[in-house]
This record gives sequence, C-alpha cells and structure tokens, in this order.
Amino acid sequence: MRLHKLTVTAFGPFAGTETVDFDALASGGLFLLRGATGAGKSSVLDAVCYALYGEVPGTRRVNRLRSDHADPRRLTEVRLELTLGGRRLQITRLPEQPRPKKVGKGTTVERAQTLLREWSADGSDGGDGAPGWRAVSKSHQEAGEEIHRLVGMSRDQFCQVVLLPQGDFARFLRADSEERGKLLRRLFDTERFQHVEAWLAEQRRAQEAAVLAGRRRLRDLCSKAEQAAGPQSEPAAAWVPGEDEPAHAAAGLTADVLGWAAILRNGAAEQLAVADAALDGAEAGHRAAQRARADAEELAGRQQRHQAAAQEAARLTAAGPEVERDRRRLADAQAAVGVESVLHLRRTAVEAYRAAVKEEHRRREALAGAPGGEGAALARAGAEELAAAEQRLRAEVVRLEAAQADELRCAALGREQASLDADRCRAEELAEEAADWLVEFDGRLAALQEAQAAARAAGTRVEQLDARHGEVTQRLAAARRRDALREEIRAAEPLALARRAEALDAREHSQDVRERRLTGMAAELAEQLRAGEACRVCGSSEHPEPARPSGGQVGAADEDRARAAQAVAEQAADAAERELAGLQVREASAAGAAGPESAGAIAEALAEVERERREALRAAEGLGPVTRQIERLADDQNRRLAELRDAGERTAALTARAEALGTEQEELGRRVEAARGDAPSVAGRASALARLTEAVAASAEAARAARAAAERLEEASGELARAAEAAGFPGVEEAAAVLLPRERREQLEARLARYQAELAAVQQQLTEPELAAAAACPPADVPGAQSRLQAAVDRLRRAHAAQEAARERREALAAIGRELTGLAASLAPALDRFGRINRLATLAAGTSAENRLRMRLESYVLAARLEQVAAAASDRLVRMSGGRYTLVHSDDRGAGTKRSGLALRVVDAWTGTERDTATLSGGESFFASLALALGLADVVTDEAGGMPLDTLFIDEGFGTLDEQALEEVMDVLDGLRERDRAVGIVSHVADLKSRIPAQLLVRKGRHGSTLSLAGRENA
Repeated sequence: MRLHKLTVTAFGPFAGTETVDFDALASGGLFLLRGATGAGKSSVLDAVCYALYGEVPGTRRVNRLRSDHADPRRLTEVRLELTLGGRRLQITRLPEQPRPKKVGKGTTVERAQTLLREWSADGSDGGDGAPGWRAVSKSHQEAGEEIHRLVGMSRDQFCQVVLLPQGDFARFLRADSEERGKLLRRLFDTERFQHVEAWLAEQRRAQEAAVLAGRRRLRDLCSKAEQAAGPQSEPAAAWVPGEDEPAHAAAGLTADVLGWAAILRNGAAEQLAVADAALDGAEAGHRAAQRARADAEELAGRQQRHQAAAQEAARLTAAGPEVERDRRRLADAQAAVGVESVLHLRRTAVEAYRAAVKEEHRRREALAGAPGGEGAALARAGAEELAAAEQRLRAEVVRLEAAQADELRCAALGREQASLDADRCRAEELAEEAADWLVEFDGRLAALQEAQAAARAAGTRVEQLDARHGEVTQRLAAARRRDALREEIRAAEPLALARRAEALDAREHSQDVRERRLTGMAAELAEQLRAGEACRVCGSSEHPEPARPSGGQVGAADEDRARAAQAVAEQAADAAERELAGLQVREASAAGAAGPESAGAIAEALAEVERERREALRAAEGLGPVTRQIERLADDQNRRLAELRDAGERTAALTARAEALGTEQEELGRRVEAARGDAPSVAGRASALARLTEAVAASAEAARAARAAAERLEEASGELARAAEAAGFPGVEEAAAVLLPRERREQLEARLARYQAELAAVQQQLTEPELAAAAACPPADVPGAQSRLQAAVDRLRRAHAAQEAARERREALAAIGRELTGLAASLAPALDRFGRINRLATLAAGTSAENRLRMRLESYVLAARLEQVAAAASDRLVRMSGGRYTLVHSDDRGAGTKRSGLALRVVDAWTGTERDTATLSGGESFFASLALALGLADVVTDEAGGMPLDTLFIDEGFGTLDEQALEEVMDVLDGLRERDRAVGIVSHVADLKSRIPAQLLVRKGRHGSTLSLAGRENA
C-alpha cells in the first residue's frame, strides 16, 4: 500500500482545503511532519484513517470531524489517492453534517457520502477511450468491504501497523499479561480459538450433565424398585451414589445392583402366586353367599305378597255396598245424557235473545238523541225503514266528501298567499339592507388597506431589528467574556511572575548544589577507595593521602533532588505562562468582537433594540388579521350583490304567484259555501251526517238480530220437550234432576272398573301355588343372609386388592429391572466420553494440573505471535542499542492466580542478565517500543496476507534520545526505506529538522491550520 495524495476540506483544524502530495514528500524515502503542539499533525493521520475506514483512530474517535473554523457553506470532505494491490484508487468521504438550506433560511442535514473510484488507463466513465477515473461504488458498505479486502487489515490493525503510536507500545512494554493479551487479541484474529475453548467447555458441561442425569436416573430407579418391593425388601442405600459424590461415582454400578433387583422380582412373583390362590377361595365363598341371599329374598317376597293379597281381599269385600250405589247412580245419569245437550242449547238461546233485545233498545235510544231532529223520528221506525234511511244518508256523505276537498284546497290557498306576502316583504327588506351595505363598502376597504400597508412595513422593520439584535447579542457576549478574561488576567499575572521567580530560584539552587558537588568530588571518590584496590582515576593501588569530606559535603542524591525541584518549578512556571498567554489571546479575540464600548452600553443598546422589536412585532402581527378581513370584505361584497339581484327576481315571481292564487281561491269559496249549508264547515257537516248514518245502521242491525234470536229460542224449547219424552222422563224437570257432569260420570266409571280389576287380581294371587306354599313356611331370614354375603364381599375385595398389588409389584419391578439393565449399558460410554472431553476442556482453559503454565489455548496462540513479534523486534533493537539489548518472549508462570505465556523480557548483552521490560529507562523504552512497533507491523502484515506496506508513520517519542541514540535510530529508519518504502515521522524535535530535508509543515492560526511543504515555504 502506497499513499499518493491527500486532500482535506473543513476537516479537524483545517478550515479550508489542504493537499498533501505524498509522492513529492516521500521521494527521498523519509519525511517529517512537524508543527506546533495542537496544530494538527495527528489530524493528517486521522484523515488517512477516515478515508480508508470511515472512522478516526480509537483514541481520538470522540473528536468532531468538521472544522469549527470552516465556512458553513463549505462541506467537510476527505479525498485520498493510493495504490492497493496494484490498483490505483481514489476514496472520497463526506460525513453527515449540517449545511445551509439552498432555498429559504435555516439548515438541513447533509447525508454521509462515500465514492470509490479506480484509475483506468484505457477509458473512464465517459466511454471515450481516454484515461480517467472510473466509478467503482457509491455504497458505504460495498466500498468498505472492497477496501478492507485489499488492505487485509481491520482499522485497529491498520492504526497499530501503519500509524505506529509509540506511547501505546511503551505502555505495552510495562503492561502485565492481561493487558498485553487485550492488544494482541485486537490485532490478531484469535476469536476462533476462543470459540474452540467455548465449544470444549460447552461439550464438557453437556457431557457432565449427561453423566449426572444418568446418576440421578440410577438413584431414582433404585428408589422406585425399593418402593415397589415394599418395606420388607432389602434397602437400596448400599447401591445408590450420594448427591455430593463426583460425576464419575456412577461407575460403581455392578452386577450386585442387578442381582438385588432380581431378588426383588422373585419375591414379587411368589407373592403373586399366593395372592392368586387366596383370590380363588374368596370367589367360591362369594358365589355361595350370593345364592343363599337370593333364596331368602325370594321366600320373603312370596310371603309378603300372600299377606298383602289377603288384606286387599278383606278391604274390597267391605266396600261392596257403596260400589253398588255408585253403579245405580251412573245408570240414571247415562239415561239422561240425550236431554243434556238439548237443554244446554235452550239455555244458550234464552241468553242470546235477552242480549239482542237489550242491544236493540240501547241503539234506538242513541239514535233518538242524535242532533238535528231527524234521529228521533227514525228511532220509532222499523228495520226496513231504517235500512232505506241508511242508504240515503251514505249517498249524502259521499257528496260532502268531494266538497270537503275543495274546502281544504281553499284554506291551503289562503295560507300559501299569506306565506307569499311574508316572503315578498323579506325579499324587499334584504334588497334594502344589501343596498345600504354596498354604500359603505369603499370606506371600509380603504381603511383596511391602509392598516395592511402599515403591518407590512412593521414586518420589514422586524427583520431588520432581528439582524441588529443578533449582532448586538454577540457583541454583548464578547464584551462580557472580555471583561471576565481581563479579571482572570489580572489575577494570573502575579501568579506567573511568582512561578517564574520560583523557577529562577530553583535553577540557582540547582547550579549551586552542582558546583558544591564538583568541589567535593575528590572526597566523594576517596570514600570509594579500598586498600589494595586500584583507584578508578589514577589506577594506583596505594592511597597515601585521600581527600577528606568537608562539613557541607553534597552527594548525588542532593544533586538529583535539586534538579527534580528545578524541573518541577520550571514546569509550573511554563504552565502559568501558557495559561496567561492563552487568557491574553482569548481576551484579544473577545475584545475584537465586542468593540470599544462597555458591556453596560451594549446591554442598553440591546434593550433598546428589543423594545423596538417588540413594538414592531406587535404591529406586524396584525398583517394576517387585516389581510383576512380584506378577503372577507371582498367575499361579503360579492354576496351582497348576489343577494340584491336575487331579491329583485324573487319579488317579481312572488307577486305573479299571489295573483294566480287569488283567482283560484275565489272560485273554490263559492262551491264550498253551497255545500256547507248551515254548518260552520263542510267537514263539520260531513262529520255530523256520518255519525247519524252510523247510528241508523247500528239500530237496523240490532232490530234484525233481536228478531233472529226470538226465532232461535222458540225452536230450542220445542226440541227440549221432544228429547225428554224420548228418554223416558215424564218432563224436562225430572230429566234435569238426574243429570251429572261428564267428569263425574267418568270418575264413577273408572272407580267401578278399578274395583272389578283389583278384586280379580287379589283372587288370582290367593289361588297361586307358590304363594300358598310360601305362606305355610317359617318367616325368611333376609338380614342374616345379607350379613353373610357382605362378609364374603369383603374377603373377595381384599383378595382382589392383594392380587392386583402383587401383579403391579411384579410388573413394576420387571420394568425397573429392564431400565436398570439399559442404564448400566449406556452409562459406561457416557463416563468415558466425559473423561476425554473434561481433560481437553481443562487443558484448553488452563485449569488442568497437566497444564503446567496455566496457559489458555488462545493465550498459547497469542504467545506464539508474541514470540514472532519479539524476534522481529530484536533484529532492529540490536542495531538501535549498539548490540546491547534483545527482546525475548517468556513462558514463566505468573504470580498467584495470573496466567502465563505473554511475558516479555529484555536481555542485556553487556551484563548477561535478563530483566523485565518495565526496568528500561526513557531512551531505552523508546528503542524497545519502536522496535516492537516495527516488528509487530511485520508480523501483522504477514498475518493479514503479506500486503506490502510502502508507507509508514511513526508518531513522537524522539525527544527522549541523545545524539548518539538518535543516530542509531535514524540508521534503522533508513533501513526501512528499502524496497522503495516511505517513512513519515511525526515530531517537533529540533534535531530532526536538520536531519530530514523533506518536511510537511503544519501551521496553526486563529482561523484554522494550514499545510505546506518545506521547499514551498522556503520558496
């Protein structure tokens, strides 16, 4: 992978568009990214990572992508040209960001965009055959998958391999095994080994569950067998594993358990044979008791039937005279049955005649009281005369009904004419009201239009005041910030002066201590002299007059403490000065935005703007209501004109209709007057005549009904006399005296028939031989027979229960025996599988005693990777350290419960000792971390498929090196340029500026940072 060109717009600290030409910058193989702290050196690397993966490195992911200095109309964009897998690609990414609306005010959200293009030498998208960029994908997902496939590394791997952060690897050197494992796990895809560990653990749990389930099943089966065999059987406690025993305790299942179950089954079979014999005896006794009870019950029944028959015969003989009287009474009543129906007809005819005469009298009285005098004369007439009068009156009613329709029409015409007059008056009133309103229309319209123009002018004024209000508000906020910052500056200036004075005092004290130590250095060296040992200065083994320490002797520890105090004081002074400078910069910015006025004056101006705005806003708010009033006024004008026109047309139509109705009403009035006569109305005359007609019709009908009822009564009296004579009675009264109701006759017949049937049945029972023989025997003992049968039933029930329990016991023990046999056969292979999987799972998890180093499977793989990284890092560390240091991987067991396998040690060739990497000094840590980062880059690259990395970046860490160490590191970095590789160093170390000619300068300013090449800046 080689980078060619990077273009950023409104990204991070870069407000405008900045371009980095990596081809020109990296032509010498080594280039420098330098600039002040916070200028944006790391943002260049963030842009490369964002272009490739759509995200910035994890440690800076919380930062916003869009520049705070950028113009709102300029969109944030990152474009990167690079070569991947022999293909030249161009990646363009725009994050989701707000932008001003193209139409109207306000902002809208611009969606994220991704464009992946490839350089085509034989034709671009236009299809004209010329070289150009060809679109590959506009999809975030498709472009990301294609780039990830070509790079072969995840974002975390890329950030560790291509953007080498030295601080992370310095921490990596001092970390424990767990922290190293987190980084290595993120860089190397070891998730599959985690899956293997999890799978083995899951299989172990499953197999253990199967073994425990088998043990529980064994315990349950033994308990069931013991329960089924009964309390007299041998207990199962000796054969069942306990709850607290290990999972493999089920292996103790032997032939003894199966033999114990076989003994239980044999005992159950013997108990079943005994129960079968007892059941046969109980069934024979039960059958004999049943026969004895049946014989006793049959004898008792016959004796009871004979006794009951004798008692019934005596009762029937005593009731004989009464039965004979009922027989004679029934014969007389049956003889008079023929007279009964005729007598009923005569009674009905009498009642009908009386009712008809009464109704005729009532109807004639009602007719006589009818108004008009004509009813009194008709009340004395006969039936024929009444019928003729009815026909005449009905014809007159029909004639009056036609006249009644004319009367109703005449009244309706009168009402309609009154309604027309009222409608005509209303139409004239509406026309007059519309005319009056139209006279005032022009004045109202002019007043509303004037108010509308004033409201529009107020709206324009509100917009102007809004802009003024925003400007004054910003100035007021800036003025308040300016005043607050001035107060902070006044408080910070004495503190900065005091810190600087303290730093100068600490520097003088440190120099004084150093001079005093140099003065007493001879005495310090003399303290180390030993008789017979060579002097480290002159080499002599004799020390005739060693120097003596003075009273104020200063040692190395005193000098170190003085230097440390000096460093602390200088850092505090630098921090105070930086803080003061920051406050001054912010105060100058706020002062420029606020202007010369005070905050109080700006606040008064803001209050005046707000007051004017409120007044203008109140006036502008009337625009909507005034506009709606004008629209309603125009609608009212059109409606009033329409009303005036419609009122004139309606008045003319109503006048014509009223004249036509008057002519028709006059003609109908003459006809109604003639038909009404003396009555107040035709309807009243017709109603009175209809009532008289109905009264005449009712009187005629009542006269005819009375005549018919008299004729039916005369016929019924003759028929009754003839029927009594035919039945043999001297007269009607004698026949009526012996009559009985039909229900009474049926009761007597049923009673006599029942008496005869009961008498015959009793006589038949008394003559039966079985009953007579039973009566001669002694009384039957039914309770004794029942008691003996119940005892036999109880014996049979107990025998049945014992036999059923014995059968169930035998069957249950047989089934349990089969299950025990099957369980014994299946539990052995389950135990074998559990043993194998348990050994593998504990080995992979690092908890087995066989795993001496307590190393998990994933840790084992990571340890192998770390060993490769250490070997690759040592090749460069030897060169950087002048052949002194080598990194080695260690499998030493961790302290306590910690796992092992991810330890790093450094071998010092000068002393021949091996020590922990945490003991390295600052410069030595930089050597080791840089070598480790470069070695890890090689290993991760090989792991990702061997994709060549032609561009690398190294971020900071060079400030800890002395001149010789820097030379050795630069030699190693020069070696990285082999095979046309470009290496970029991100640093602000001054020595690198003279050592590396190709430089990318990052400059920061109040309006954002800019990028430029060193050559262009000099030009």
